[in-house]
Amino acid sequence: MIDTRKMKESNKQAGTKVGSTTGIFIFLLILGLFMALPIYLAVVMSIKPVQELFIFPPKLYTLNPTLDNFKDMFKVAGDLWVPFSRYVFNSVFITVTVTVCHCFVSAMAAFILAKCRFPGNKILNSIIVVSLLYQSNVIYIMQYIVMAQLGMIDTYWALILPSIATPMGLFLMRQSMTQVPDAMIEAAKVDGANMFTICWKIVMPNQKPALMTLIIFAFQNAWNIAGGGLVYDESLKTLPTVVQQAAAAGLARAGVAMASAVFMLIPPILIFVIAQKNVIETMAHSGIKD
Repeated sequence: MIDTRKMKESNKQAGTKVGSTTGIFIFLLILGLFMALPIYLAVVMSIKPVQELFIFPPKLYTLNPTLDNFKDMFKVAGDLWVPFSRYVFNSVFITVTVTVCHCFVSAMAAFILAKCRFPGNKILNSIIVVSLLYQSNVIYIMQYIVMAQLGMIDTYWALILPSIATPMGLFLMRQSMTQVPDAMIEAAKVDGANMFTICWKIVMPNQKPALMTLIIFAFQNAWNIAGGGLVYDESLKTLPTVVQQAAAAGLARAGVAMASAVFMLIPPILIFVIAQKNVIETMAHSGIKD
């Protein structure tokens, strides 16, 4: 005979599971919509005519979409003292250099802190954790003084060097490398591998999720470098400088400023989509067990 009591309990559990899954899906959907809202508004504002930008109350859509803001953006950029292509080159060069150097420095330093034992190891790790509490603005004056003494003001180095090493990147890589079994490293030492070989041929191939995450953060931070008071030569400035100049030109350039902001959004979003796919796949298939 069929046990109706067990069937009812099973159906009840299945209904509860479906209900909880539906609730989680709705919550994540609402959260995702809130996260996508700023990007949606930026795109909508960039295709609005100037007369619609100042309608009150503001609308979440445009009545007469147009690409005039993007045309005006390239026209304004073409009338600058420096060609627009120069700003693009500066941003791409600085972003690629900072991203590559940041990943290299963070990986090397994290390996030493995570898998090498030396006097002061715990103190250095504690200093890195404490440094996460401080923003870059706290040490901005000290950075400027050091770079001024070294003669790096108004050069590419003033934009590249301060962003090569960050506490967050080092902490992220160190935490990931601590999960690598020590037995794997000891086995490599027995086989005659040196520390450099162990780092790049044994440890780093298993750090793809952390490395991809680091690339996302490093690329985003580097792409948004504007220079501020470190670079005065117009030929050395980056794309964020063009956006700031357009936004500071007054209400007549508000549409150009929004078009520039959308233009600046494209590369970080592409890098995030590409790297995120690799992160998810690698985290699902590259578990390490001792």
